[in-house]
Amino acid sequence: MTSVYLSLGSNIDRHRHIKAGLDALAEQFGDLTVSSVFESEAVGFSGNNFLNLAVGIDTDLSVAELSEQLKGIEAAHGRERQAPKFSSRTLDIDILTYDDWVGEQAGVRLPRPEIIQNAFVLQPLAEIAPDQKHPELNLSYAELWRRYDKTTQILWPVDFHWRGQQVSVAK
Repeated sequence: MTSVYLSLGSNIDRHRHIKAGLDALAEQFGDLTVSSVFESEAVGFSGNNFLNLAVGIDTDLSVAELSEQLKGIEAAHGRERQAPKFSSRTLDIDILTYDDWVGEQAGVRLPRPEIIQNAFVLQPLAEIAPDQKHPELNLSYAELWRRYDKTTQILWPVDFHWRGQQVSVAK
């Protein structure tokens, strides 16, 4: 089994699409490790605020097979692949890490560069995998989050429930 971390985001009917994405992932992969859900402003374009979180899964799928499954989940929830890169999304699921694999496989760059670029990726990842090390930088995600310039992107936890459990609490 391969340990994989994913990033989920939505800024269209956000709660519904994030819950549906989590349901689909749980159906496909079983137990999930789920971070708190954070809200942040759109990055790279003017749009509604996003909800973002990180999810840990275990899988026997290759990167290519996993990528195809995730694209299928996105499509089933209204994701428009032809939309510009920086645009509103019903559901966005990105592979952040695939064990400690480094490089490009099936069009997926690993580890995903956004891990160290965006607070809405790094903070939830640091929450669920604080001691895991970034495969290129050899620093833990907790350390990377500690060093991150938190004034560049502001995010905040939101109240979020999934399958009868409180995933996160607004502060």
